Amino acid sequence: MADVNPGATRRDQLTSTWVEIAIRIGVLGLLLYFAFLLVQPFITIAIWAIVLTVALYPAYDRMVGWLGGRRRLAAVLLTLLGLLILLGPATWLALSLIEGISSLSHRLDAASFTVPSPPTSVKEWPLIGQPLYQFWELASTNLRAAVAKVAPQLRPVGGSLLAIAAGAGTGALQFVIALIVAGFLFPPAPTLVDAMNRFSRRLASDRGEAFVQITGATIRAIARGVIGVAALQSFLIGCGLVVAGIPGASLLTLACLLLGIIQIGPAIVIFPVIIWAWTAMDTVPALLFTVYMIPVNLIDNVLRPLVMGRGLNTPIVVILIGLIGGTISLGLTGLFLGPIVLAVIWELLVAWIRERESEA
Repeated sequence: MADVNPGATRRDQLTSTWVEIAIRIGVLGLLLYFAFLLVQPFITIAIWAIVLTVALYPAYDRMVGWLGGRRRLAAVLLTLLGLLILLGPATWLALSLIEGISSLSHRLDAASFTVPSPPTSVKEWPLIGQPLYQFWELASTNLRAAVAKVAPQLRPVGGSLLAIAAGAGTGALQFVIALIVAGFLFPPAPTLVDAMNRFSRRLASDRGEAFVQITGATIRAIARGVIGVAALQSFLIGCGLVVAGIPGASLLTLACLLLGIIQIGPAIVIFPVIIWAWTAMDTVPALLFTVYMIPVNLIDNVLRPLVMGRGLNTPIVVILIGLIGGTISLGLTGLFLGPIVLAVIWELLVAWIRERESEA
């Protein structure tokens, strides 16, 4: 009977083990991939629901105290209040936009709208003077022909605008659904936080719970310092626009709100409006409008650092970098994910440096 080579047997066993491990990893990876495909449509809603739950939980906790400990009633009332605050201005804005578009389409009625003849001085403009004069002259004599001439160039722009509008509508619908989901998360929130603490201790036994606290504090700081300040600033801007009688006040207010949230700021909207006011209004109203709008435009630079610095040990520069970078990379979802990730990384770096110093 031939001798069995122990080395060959061990190699065969090792090969069999590695093949079995590879098969298991492959099956597990395939299951995780299909699971990700199933939950992918709900990831944005889940992130926003968690953000809203964390950001609004202090208000929910106070409401529970006012209602004598009735947690479900407090969750229902807070959700309804949030929907009212969200859908009320949105409905007002939609109606204002519809009215403005209707008025604009009436003014641009092809049967009554005429384009004046271009001045001859337009020909002298560098580069664009001659083609602009020819197109302007064509529009003054045959508007339909001019529109037909530029229609192929405008079609891609129209498609892009429709895509942007569709994305905005989808995002708004997701936000509404997330707010409703957050209403169901308020009552079991302490249990969920306890489960998250246990999971974080498995990942990092020493600082796991601290990271959960950092995440919650960062979400609340971003909600107060970015969305809260932008909402307050856009409200003050909207009041000024309405009182001054600026056309399209609702659309300008929405633009200021979005620009404030994504950290660009409303200045690119406000300053052209101020310049227009000096050309279309009397001196005193234009001066009063300017004196009001300039401080309102700068108010976020004062309030945001004060509000965001409360309850956070992470430097405000790190938070702002994560906020801007996250917004650029991931859109409005990155508005919260960016600062959270950088805040946790910053705390890990600080803990690592302290451990090295204590060892030395």
